[in-house]
Amino acid sequence: MTVGSDFELTMDELRVVARYVVEHAEEVLPAFESSVPNDPRPRDAIDAAWQFVHGAARTRLQRVTAVNAHRAARDAVTEVARLAARSAGDAASAAYLHPISQAGQVGHILRAAASSARIKELQAGGDLAVGDREVERSRQRATPELVDVLRRYPPAATAKNRTAELMSRLDRSLRQPVDPPAT
Repeated sequence: MTVGSDFELTMDELRVVARYVVEHAEEVLPAFESSVPNDPRPRDAIDAAWQFVHGAARTRLQRVTAVNAHRAARDAVTEVARLAARSAGDAASAAYLHPISQAGQVGHILRAAASSARIKELQAGGDLAVGDREVERSRQRATPELVDVLRRYPPAATAKNRTAELMSRLDRSLRQPVDPPAT
């Protein structure tokens, strides 16, 4: 066990988490790029995340691009652009998920999926059913390995806004035991 950690996380497990996060972030990156076409920071973070997912060592590149994408999120003028840039930052920072038993770590695993759902809701004129369907789609995309990592952490904190509500819903659905197929 690593000093200051509550459990082990292997590089392969971190790559599983990073893949899940970056796939969601990449889907909504066009929402940022259409709003802020000359800001490469979120794209750079996604590229750094993919490098890690595909076997590169986690390096300063993931940390720097994650911070820069989060700065792009703070600079964004629309909620959609802000959520998309933050998702890109989350993708790059997933390489550094902490193996500590804190509910806040769940956001590093699921916030991009929840943000993606929220973006799609907003793009559909605020249709909450769209977000609910996206949460279900994200649940289905989660691999058993991702769910295993998620279950090492306490449940996500109580929702304070719609994105957090979507994340909490996704978290609860992923933690539910799966019934074996009927024979």
